[in-house]
Amino acid sequence: MKQIKKTCLILFFLLASFSSEKIFAQAKTNSIILIETNFGNIKLKLYKETPKHRKNFLQLIENKHFDGTLFYRVIKGFVLQGGSQDSRNASPGRQIGYGSSNRTIESEFLPQYFHKKGALSAPRQPDKVNIFKESDVSQFYITHGKVYTLDELKSMEKAINKPIRNQIVRRYLTPNKRKVLDSLKKAKKVKEFRAIAGKIKSSIAFDYESSPDKLIFTEAQKKAYTTVGGVPHLDKNYTVFGEVISGFEVMDKIANLKSDKHDRPYKDVKMKVRILKY
Repeated sequence: MKQIKKTCLILFFLLASFSSEKIFAQAKTNSIILIETNFGNIKLKLYKETPKHRKNFLQLIENKHFDGTLFYRVIKGFVLQGGSQDSRNASPGRQIGYGSSNRTIESEFLPQYFHKKGALSAPRQPDKVNIFKESDVSQFYITHGKVYTLDELKSMEKAINKPIRNQIVRRYLTPNKRKVLDSLKKAKKVKEFRAIAGKIKSSIAFDYESSPDKLIFTEAQKKAYTTVGGVPHLDKNYTVFGEVISGFEVMDKIANLKSDKHDRPYKDVKMKVRILKY
């Protein structure tokens, strides 16, 4: 009898291991999942290029973590957020929190994936307590967003980039260097002035162009944000690890629901998530 129990136990762990391996064996392909709600279904793909988030999300689905939870934070023109454990069977009007897990996932920012409408992303704690912008392990949000004009996108670039450049300029043009340049200018020492000023200008240009915080929208971003829409200011701040491939009308239906002061819809949007393709 003991031998039979031991054999069964070994077989159980082998099957569990096989199941986990099954999830990640096809890492060269995008996974397909389905979110079923009482307002309709949303089909998404999980990017193979964000393996940490993909692996975690598939494990959560396998463990039925999302089943019975709500889209508890719905803001039209912004995001539909869900997956928090404390949203399951939450009484009406109750404010939903951020779940119970303290674990995080290393960010996986990729320039080709951004917050266009339908982007699947991971929320996280604020920068002041999360300087590496690591993702929450148990929740997700889908970008709803709005459509922007090219002029609006240019204004966003300017609003972000001008302070960055000004800060770099201040770093190089210290009071002492300004004093040196002013004295050379007054002395009409053109050659020396141009040499120092040229060096400073080159250094400023190099630091500005290589700044990781500088915002320059790609052609793909411009096209998406001016057609289907999205939320540009979330880019480089939250990991995008998938996107909606069907069910945009369901997203819009959920986004149009009336919500309370906590952005929780008065009508609960319950979900059940399953894997269609690993």
